[in-house]
Amino acid sequence: MDNILKIGKYELGSRLIVGSGKYKDFQTTKEATLASGSELITVAVRRLNITDPDKENLRDTFAGTNVKFLPNSAGCVTAQEAITTFRLTREATGIDLIKLEVIGDTKKTLYPDVIETIEACKVLAKEGFTIMAYTSDDPIMAKRLEDAGAHAIMPLAAPIGSGLGIQNPYNIAFIKDAVNVPVIVDAGLGCASDTAYAMELGSDGVLTNTAIAQAKNPMIMAEAMKHAVCAGRMSYLAGRIPKKPYATASSPIDGLIQF
Repeated sequence: MDNILKIGKYELGSRLIVGSGKYKDFQTTKEATLASGSELITVAVRRLNITDPDKENLRDTFAGTNVKFLPNSAGCVTAQEAITTFRLTREATGIDLIKLEVIGDTKKTLYPDVIETIEACKVLAKEGFTIMAYTSDDPIMAKRLEDAGAHAIMPLAAPIGSGLGIQNPYNIAFIKDAVNVPVIVDAGLGCASDTAYAMELGSDGVLTNTAIAQAKNPMIMAEAMKHAVCAGRMSYLAGRIPKKPYATASSPIDGLIQF
């Protein structure tokens, strides 16, 4: 199966990306991430330390693994805040693969400000960053982000941390059709079946955090997500049968033995 996910110059052996928030400690974060099989973990660099070697550092926890870090701009509400965050992060860590997110509503929905995201994307693309852009499930904005230099489009399935699953599957399909870069469904997934569904829609990958970190057993959920990504991808590649309003016999009538 085509396991390789290509994002700009980077290649990943897993189509599952995980988050690092909401775990009780760094060790649990590591154990769940390894159980998921993911090779990429996103980190809110304004909230979680990966740059200061004198403090507890998540990069030290993952030393010796094949897991890469994906800094994100969570907490940023303007394009300039996001640009500054990533410039400082690259200077401190050398990491240029980033998850760009600029939040417009910080109170209730945590929906992205896509206009500010596009403006930040234009600047960061010119500066050589490989950009994975978090956005609403709007195919028009997805295309504009691609035109602005995004290397992957990350539409939300539902509000961040809601666990509601994919609320508008048609828009995910529309985005997949509108852009020529990978589409990674991000935010709002709640369980393994949500993840499989996202992959069956043709998504190139998924990102999930809360569904694993807040599960009663994060390790088991992480492994379930790993299998769900694989199953959903295989189902998509196999090609589902068309939906029909009435039954169709599994065995043909032709040649039926007569009594």
